[in-house]
Amino acid sequence: MMMRAKLNITEGIFPMPVLMVATYNEDGSVNVMNAAWGTMQERGTVALNLTETHKTVKNIKARGAFTVSIADAAHVAEADYFGVESGNKVPDKLTRAGLTAGRAETVDAPVINEFPLCLECEFIEYQGGQYGCGVIGRVVNVTADESVLVDGKPDMSRVNAIAFDPYTHGYYRVAERVGEAFQDGLKLKK
Repeated sequence: MMMRAKLNITEGIFPMPVLMVATYNEDGSVNVMNAAWGTMQERGTVALNLTETHKTVKNIKARGAFTVSIADAAHVAEADYFGVESGNKVPDKLTRAGLTAGRAETVDAPVINEFPLCLECEFIEYQGGQYGCGVIGRVVNVTADESVLVDGKPDMSRVNAIAFDPYTHGYYRVAERVGEAFQDGLKLKK
């Protein structure tokens, strides 16, 4: 029988995404934050568990839009910087990180050029309260750098996405395909 150790952690789901949430500040400058607490709520809907004290949330409410980029291994230091520096204190985080941005095609939000995969989102609502999800957005456009496409589809080994490990506070590369969804399990159906 295997022994199990009790761990003193509650946020123990791994992997957690490393999402770069980008918005425009009041003056039109770019704000970016690192959000591990985010997911697809359903097809076409993003949920970001962010408190209203974040500059990003204030910007999302003011502009009605945001982008979500998937952080990659080539920019792990920059991605981490966007999580340890507050947009409430430092308005030019993007410049300090040495990254660049362009305007999203469909929403009033920036696209960080160096991150290869980006979801453009319209703000739907903010769900507060003890069990609220935070920012809810509708994905209206997805863009990818051509360098990560194979036959017109993103190849996640080329995206070189990173994931957050809440146990040791590490980042891990998520790159190797190990199976085929909706196929491999069919072998076990009887």
